[in-house]
Amino acid sequence: MLKVRKRTLAIWLPRLSIERWRKIAHAHGETPPEDARILLTREGPHGRLVHAVCDNAALVGLRAGMRLTDARALDPQATVIACDLIGDDKLMARLARWARRWSPLVERDGEDGLRLDASGVAHLFGGERALLDDIEARFAALGLSARTAIADTPLAAWALCHYAGAGSGRGELSGSAQAPPRTALERKLASGQLAALLAPLPVAALRLPPAVVRTLHRLGLKTIAGLSGIERRSLARRFRSADNPLDALDRALGRIAEPLSAEADAPPPSARLRLKEPVDDPAAARQALDLLVPELARQLEARRLGARTVELAGYRVDGSVASIAASTALATREADHLSRLLAERTERLDPEFGFDAFALTASWAEPLDPAQDALDGDEASGVAVGRLVDRIATRLGAQAVARPRRQPSHMPERAAAWAPALATVAEDPDPPPQAPRPERLLDSPEAIGVLYATPEGLPRRFVWRRAVHDIVKVEGPERIAPEWWREYRPARLRDYYRVEDQAGRGYWIFREGLFGDGRGGDPVWYIHGLFG
Repeated sequence: MLKVRKRTLAIWLPRLSIERWRKIAHAHGETPPEDARILLTREGPHGRLVHAVCDNAALVGLRAGMRLTDARALDPQATVIACDLIGDDKLMARLARWARRWSPLVERDGEDGLRLDASGVAHLFGGERALLDDIEARFAALGLSARTAIADTPLAAWALCHYAGAGSGRGELSGSAQAPPRTALERKLASGQLAALLAPLPVAALRLPPAVVRTLHRLGLKTIAGLSGIERRSLARRFRSADNPLDALDRALGRIAEPLSAEADAPPPSARLRLKEPVDDPAAARQALDLLVPELARQLEARRLGARTVELAGYRVDGSVASIAASTALATREADHLSRLLAERTERLDPEFGFDAFALTASWAEPLDPAQDALDGDEASGVAVGRLVDRIATRLGAQAVARPRRQPSHMPERAAAWAPALATVAEDPDPPPQAPRPERLLDSPEAIGVLYATPEGLPRRFVWRRAVHDIVKVEGPERIAPEWWREYRPARLRDYYRVEDQAGRGYWIFREGLFGDGRGGDPVWYIHGLFG
């Protein structure tokens, strides 16, 4: 049987905090001056410490980890800002889930790092070198600087990523028949000389506590190579077993196993009810909702979530399961609304030989923070419409209910489409400023006869559906260019006019084409919508 070589990939984001702060500042229009020296600080055991510095601050000697008082002594003009550790932690949690595109097992490594199990996955990306290139390119597209390394053990990958120099831990490490290794470091990696690769690194690369590193320096042991000739018993008398540098070296070389442990996804909010005796009454499911829905609502509120899909499962005594589900147009945790949606479907649950347990699960939930849209405390706008859509979809089926949404098109008849009412639709960006549009738009423009003074002049009268309309007011034209890439015939310009007839009725008409444009005969007039 083919044995897969164990490989661990380390990702380090050394500038995570400062780059995230800079992106937020740009988003809020608070771009700092180019020569600004920014310090992000955090609380320490004996006062504030520097958490991250920008490039300009690093040039004058400021660095992360120093006390704020020392930093101010070096540069009194530096701008001091409190760092957002909670925001950084949330970003790292999202990046850990996002990094599953490269490996199914991703472990968070401290505040600014990730470790991935890369065993047997590099060939999917064209080799280990191409995998590292792809990771760094994708993080760069997010505006984050990433350093990467890959090795046989997690600790060795971490050491190379942090101490082998930018890009020096890179390479095609599995010896595949692609481009040859580019550096001496890569040649050592490709030949499996992990011990020789780690030898010149400082002892701090073994991820030892600072006190242990200082003690080793006083003993003259500053590199990993210096530890190779030391007798284990002599170090065991000075260091605890957890801080023994030789044990750390064994972990780096694979002599002691160090498995990765990915963070498990949080289970969906769920409420369960166990019955003392099986019940075969069809009304039991509806009665169970009265106990399960309030408990589910409490869990959703505690986790600041709103349900989009809830499922009620009834467990029968013979081991089979019957279930129903209901979806909502908007995230909600209102117990009464969820109860009404599910109560209308409980009759579909057949107890057969009897139910002995029920479970109510929010299989699809979205973040839902408390919000107040009005000073009088009324419910948020759109909630009532969302509840109505939910009840109609529950009775008629989700596919029978649709809602309009904007489409990326500047042609009026193509600028809207229908989407399932309960589906998640990405928020459309606000349309660019444009002239007023009619309240009623015809399904398709209808041809009209227009009387005008000059070929390119304003319309004076038009005939639509055998009725003559004298134009008393006119605004325009608003020119709309055709979408030539969608047309199967010569595309022509449209000049739209807002007109009002003698009875005060408003219409939206347009002339398709120009005289002498070479795209057909004379221009044709159409009516497209009605105002008021």
